[in-house]
Amino acid sequence: MTIKVIIVDDQAMVRAGFAALLAAQSDIDVVGDAPDGRQGVEVSRRTHPDVVLMDVRMPEMDGLEAARQLLDPPTGVTHRPKVLMLTTFDVDDYVYEALRAGASGFLLKDAPPADLISAVRVVAAGEALLAPSVTRRLIADFARQRPAPRKNPALRLGGLTPRETEVLELIARGLSNQEIAGSLILAEQTVKTHIGRVLAKLGLRDRAQAVIYAYESGLVAPGTSSPSGD
Repeated sequence: MTIKVIIVDDQAMVRAGFAALLAAQSDIDVVGDAPDGRQGVEVSRRTHPDVVLMDVRMPEMDGLEAARQLLDPPTGVTHRPKVLMLTTFDVDDYVYEALRAGASGFLLKDAPPADLISAVRVVAAGEALLAPSVTRRLIADFARQRPAPRKNPALRLGGLTPRETEVLELIARGLSNQEIAGSLILAEQTVKTHIGRVLAKLGLRDRAQAVIYAYESGLVAPGTSSPSGD
């Protein structure tokens, strides 16, 4: 199955470079591009991509507002692509808000080409791009800078079983399914089942929102290290 992608970035050279790299892959088809968020939304509505690579800072409409429009479309619009935010190392609140809005993760613009290709495939498959340790640190930083604990998180966390709570905590610490399985001595398929139940019970779209929820609810304290020591 071919993954349809559009690239939204105000730098023409970035769009061209990413398009050439992705189009060279047999399983990826670049179906459009746009120089700002407003046009990006229009191109997405027209081409129905599986994944949108979205720059954060752009004229006309920034990546955050564009992501919101794509992930929470108006009545009558049924297509909702996966959104992967593109940013430089100095990630700001825009990316944090995009994750809360339902973006599937973010990727540094200077990441190796293989990482970009892998990111598109991972996001298209329905996973959140939260594995790199830099991502875990940045999300923890956002949570520390913007503490917004829910008034009574126990009311919602109370719906999880002890095992599901453990799984949510390990997701928030950035562990992969395989790492969670090893930590809890479970089969990887069992971990996937637990994750599905956690997302359903908490009304979350994906792992990205699960991470944000775990920090905001106070289940995981910002800045704590993962069991793997990363």
